[in-house]
Amino acid sequence: MGRGIARADWMAAAATALALGGGLLLAAWRWLRGSARAEAGPVSWTSMRGKTVIITGANSGLGRAAAAELLRMRARVIMGCRDRARAERAAREIRAEVGEREEAEGGGELVVRELDLASLRSVRAFCHRVLQEEPRLDVLINNAGIFQCPYMKTEDGFEMQFGVNHLGHFLLTNLLLGLLKNSAPSRIVVVSSKLYKYGEINFEDLNSEISYNKSFCYSRSKLANILFARELARRLEGTGVTVNSLHPGIVRTNLGRYVNIPFMAKPLFNLVSWAFFKTPLEGAQTSIYLASSPEVEGVSGKYFGDCKEEELLPKAMDDLVARKLWDISEVMVGLLK
Repeated sequence: MGRGIARADWMAAAATALALGGGLLLAAWRWLRGSARAEAGPVSWTSMRGKTVIITGANSGLGRAAAAELLRMRARVIMGCRDRARAERAAREIRAEVGEREEAEGGGELVVRELDLASLRSVRAFCHRVLQEEPRLDVLINNAGIFQCPYMKTEDGFEMQFGVNHLGHFLLTNLLLGLLKNSAPSRIVVVSSKLYKYGEINFEDLNSEISYNKSFCYSRSKLANILFARELARRLEGTGVTVNSLHPGIVRTNLGRYVNIPFMAKPLFNLVSWAFFKTPLEGAQTSIYLASSPEVEGVSGKYFGDCKEEELLPKAMDDLVARKLWDISEVMVGLLK
């Protein structure tokens, strides 16, 4: 019995040492990676003074990070957010980070507007207000999203991930196209995901009423984002409005709130995510780049990661599927009867 206890104690000590050693290695890796990125600093290519930017889902994660950086670059940033109270709180925090005096003197401005992408009524109300109040729109960043949620439907009866990630942004963009064209040269930035690779556009069950898999449906919505951006870029040729999509990488945000991680695995997951996942600011760099950099002026219909153009799988470049998805989406959101 004594040997059994001693062995158990030895195994516990070994496991603790292994965990501590692994933790130290991860910490060292994180520090080295952070130091390398700190030398480069955050993206800041050009002044955005005099430019108006709309960012959906700007109260947290990637959207919040992009809003703060573009405000620093002197843009007028409109935060389109579902929860107004949370958005106002985030705006106060961003102003404190950037400096309210710097905001006022530099010409940048942060504005909160209510926008629920799970409600076509809310999307239309948001766009109506923008068109009434804003003389120009230089950049639209379609950033907000929902990730691997249980089966739910939007206010209009669409499967939630397809409804928010694709259809809500589809309607939003179309309603603001006139203002974007009048403000040209202007840009549309569509945040997708590398997980598009696991999605398929099933026109027989776009609303997932026959079957639902939360992972597949997220991937399908992200594939739809890329196909939408590709078809929109084709339609906007010669207008001065560019459209590009991107993947931000694996980022530590609250996007994964519906992902169930076993209680015992959470400490390890938190350690791994801290060591290897991007921070929201790191993840937002490509969005900021596509919104502001002179390097991509006139570039349209492309897909980016880490501020570089990347290749797409053939299914994300299928123009026939892209056009069919566009036509069906127009009917679903009520642009065509």
